Amino acid sequence: MRNISKFREAGLLGFIVILCIFIQFKNPSFLSFENINDLLTNTAILSILAVGMMMVLLTAGIDLSIGSTLALSGMTAALAVSHNPDLSPVAAILIAVGVGTLCGFIVGFLVSILGVFPIIASLGMLNVFRGLTFMISGGKWVSAHQMSASFKGIATSKVLGINTLIFIAIIIYILFYYFISYTRTGRQIYAVGSNVASAKISGINTKKVLWLVYTLMGALAGLAGVLWVSKFASAQGDTATGYELNVIAACVLGGVSVAGGYGKVSGLLVGTLLFGILNNALPLINVSPFWQNAIQGLIILAAILMNALVKRRATKENLMRRKL
Repeated sequence: MRNISKFREAGLLGFIVILCIFIQFKNPSFLSFENINDLLTNTAILSILAVGMMMVLLTAGIDLSIGSTLALSGMTAALAVSHNPDLSPVAAILIAVGVGTLCGFIVGFLVSILGVFPIIASLGMLNVFRGLTFMISGGKWVSAHQMSASFKGIATSKVLGINTLIFIAIIIYILFYYFISYTRTGRQIYAVGSNVASAKISGINTKKVLWLVYTLMGALAGLAGVLWVSKFASAQGDTATGYELNVIAACVLGGVSVAGGYGKVSGLLVGTLLFGILNNALPLINVSPFWQNAIQGLIILAAILMNALVKRRATKENLMRRKL
């Protein structure tokens, strides 16, 4: 299974290289420093959300409320900044992360404690959080002139010569790579998604694990919310509507199984990068918006088929070992 996974990631990297060469021939500005920086900056927020969604998918769950959580967190932070111009960017980030954590905590409670199906719980809370966003804003926008320069500087500043959004995304990936791969809780997340009944028998508190992953997903959505608002210098009630589908698509491209129990952070990184390249490159080569969606859909479908083949092959190998 490990060899298959490595082959899949190498194949994705090879496809990315070929795709970049093709696009560079079509538009020489694609590999310019400005465009690459723009591509990575735009992909940073997606990649942060993808890490959280990966953990949810590993438990065989799903969270459709993250777009609304992002909007509510970003709007809360923007309103706090507009009413308190001297509020530090760190405080604004903490406010947004706090709101996102609370949202994830509620979804996790519905799924883990009340036993509501993840798709139903998150779909219901999607509308609740979106409604709250419009309520606290009075249906109005928070525009750039209402935000302090330091707040808008979150997205344009640099840390160690790296754009802050990209730097934060790198730190998130490093932390969660260690958490998922090398901690006891990380292994429990895989176990719950592989077979929840076996996980319970082995002594794993499955409710606690489920509650944790949805809460972490909410916290990352809150972080993404404040970064989104800072980057676009605008907070709206319909911010990130439908964005959860992009996040799920990036996870699927990265080899994360929607059936739970399988996925790697390294594969997720490659999948997110591919999705970001597609979003950036297709408009550059003047592909129709309608064809852009179709091309992305075909590539995602191919990734799902590949995941299914990998899982089927792994199942056959396990059966052969048992017979032997």
